[in-house]
Amino acid sequence: MSFWNKLKKPFFVMAPMADVTDVAFRALVAKRGAPDVFWTEFVSADGLYHTREIAKMKDAENPLMRDLQFDKSEHPIVAQIFSSKPEMISYATKLVAELGFDGVDINMGCPDRAIERQGCGSAMIKNPELAREIIRAAKGASDLPVSVKTRVGYNKESLDEWLTALLEESPAAITLHLRTRKEMSLVPADWEHMKKAVEIRNRVNPGVLLIGNGDVRDIEDGRAKVAESRCDGAMLGRAMFGNPWVFAGRKSEGTPLVDKLAALTELAYGFEKITPPKNFAILKKHIKAFVTGFDGAADLRAKLMQAESAVELERAILDAPVPRV
Repeated sequence: MSFWNKLKKPFFVMAPMADVTDVAFRALVAKRGAPDVFWTEFVSADGLYHTREIAKMKDAENPLMRDLQFDKSEHPIVAQIFSSKPEMISYATKLVAELGFDGVDINMGCPDRAIERQGCGSAMIKNPELAREIIRAAKGASDLPVSVKTRVGYNKESLDEWLTALLEESPAAITLHLRTRKEMSLVPADWEHMKKAVEIRNRVNPGVLLIGNGDVRDIEDGRAKVAESRCDGAMLGRAMFGNPWVFAGRKSEGTPLVDKLAALTELAYGFEKITPPKNFAILKKHIKAFVTGFDGAADLRAKLMQAESAVELERAILDAPVPRV
């Protein structure tokens, strides 16, 4: 029995987000109220394979392996991988099993053109037979439960064909971003699609868990969306920005500014400990999320955007004439 079968419903999980859900951000969230399941940023299975010799070298720095770091406080944790080659998926699945992950998730929903040109991400929606092969390869490579994150269709909703194909391969769970690839994130997520998805799941393969993703504002909103659609859980993405307390049920607007600034400072120091190091400028998206909604926010944001280290960021916060409540 995998961890998926032990989760109390409804459950709430962390969305895998590139340059967001790294080990530093996950540690920040874990200390303030952990999700029911952690997710890594997505990692190229092809890249893991082609840099495998580097990973074996003493003191070698492989950025892809950096993205598969996690702390003991982050369980259960799922590693998200992508590839259009079953043999690469098999290799990566074996690797993440050896690293101690609790599950492996296959990205079949990323709309990035560079990813799609590899036949991965959302491009997989147009190739259900290959998607089936990919799931089988992952399931055959280890004892880890295999899940899939995808969208409701490519140019239009195609759940009858696409979701059915995935369900017939019996993954442990499927996360549905409730927009098509064409819609990107430019329109509101349509949770009516989840109602249809649940009906299809109940008919085709009732044992597969369904997770809804898209425009979940907080845990309260997630509970309402899950209850109405009758899926099993919800995935929170943008709701985490500036609010590492979100899984504890705390809303961003009710969090004291002093707590937000302390969390941002802690994140900056944690970010600097990641090896191999990442560009400090990646933190700018977090600065925008944490530093907003108070008098002087724009001026402080502008100063923090210039910081090139955690020390500089902390000094700018301590020197700022902003309310400490």
